[in-house]
Amino acid sequence: MNGYRDYFKVLGVERGADADTVKRAFRKLARQYHPDVNPGDQSAEAKFKEVSEAYEVLSDPDKRRRYEQFGQYWNQAGSASGGTDVDFGRYGNFDDFINDLLGRFGGGGGGGPAGFGFGSGFPSGFGGGAGFPGAAGPRSQPLNLDAEATLNISFSEAFRGCERPIFVNEERVQVRIPAGVRDGSRLRLKGKGKQQPTTGRRGDLYLNLQLTPHPVWSLEGEQLRADLPLSLDELMLGAEVKVVTPDGEATVQVPAGTAPGRSLRLKGKGWPNRQGRGDLLFTTSLRLPASLSELERQLIEQLRELRHDDPRADWLSQARL
Repeated sequence: MNGYRDYFKVLGVERGADADTVKRAFRKLARQYHPDVNPGDQSAEAKFKEVSEAYEVLSDPDKRRRYEQFGQYWNQAGSASGGTDVDFGRYGNFDDFINDLLGRFGGGGGGGPAGFGFGSGFPSGFGGGAGFPGAAGPRSQPLNLDAEATLNISFSEAFRGCERPIFVNEERVQVRIPAGVRDGSRLRLKGKGKQQPTTGRRGDLYLNLQLTPHPVWSLEGEQLRADLPLSLDELMLGAEVKVVTPDGEATVQVPAGTAPGRSLRLKGKGWPNRQGRGDLLFTTSLRLPASLSELERQLIEQLRELRHDDPRADWLSQARL
């Protein structure tokens, strides 16, 4: 356990903040501390991870409910409480809770002999895929030695693939994460689960991967998507626009008369998959300037005087009830 973190304070929002407020706060902080904006700044990178972790919990209604109810034990509560009210505050750590649970169900106390003592470097979210003797049936029911845990990875790590060290029962295990994994993907580590004290037999460990949201990119199926801010003249007259993709800089052709909300596609530049790569989609959006020069204002006023098209002509005729 890394100790209790007040995720509301991390994002700078009130405890009763709604989902939109939480999202706006995350986007603002994510842009401020993103590693691409602060290259080489480890404190900014750590802050970005902390902000992403807070958003991951507070943006999920179920996780937020458990977090507000159980505090620092919210993740364990989601898997181990079994729908009953448990006073997690009386346990010093999760091993104490597991030992107490095993003792009540006849499984024997002691985190070491039972093999439940995951090291402090193990990712948060040690889960409830395990079945305890007597918990859901007769004492003779076979012991489920499999275990689950949650591993948070960045959007970039999921896109490119990476290797991450974790600690299981004081053993350092190097986990290889393939390129193109998605939020909710599961990795199986054979023989790294819980250990049966009498035989030494080990179950498997299942890692549930959670992707930290990216401030620009999002994943929709096989397609990688981002908004592309454009000026009024670029939308109206067309332009060649320099953009950034996961492969580096590229040029996108914006056709004249492009409306906001249109998708511009780069084939084969999206999310990795078994066939290669999906497509990359840019959604055009109009970015108006915060202020205008005097000449710009005069030109826009001339455009208004010369404009002969009524943008609401069809809308007015169709909007009548």
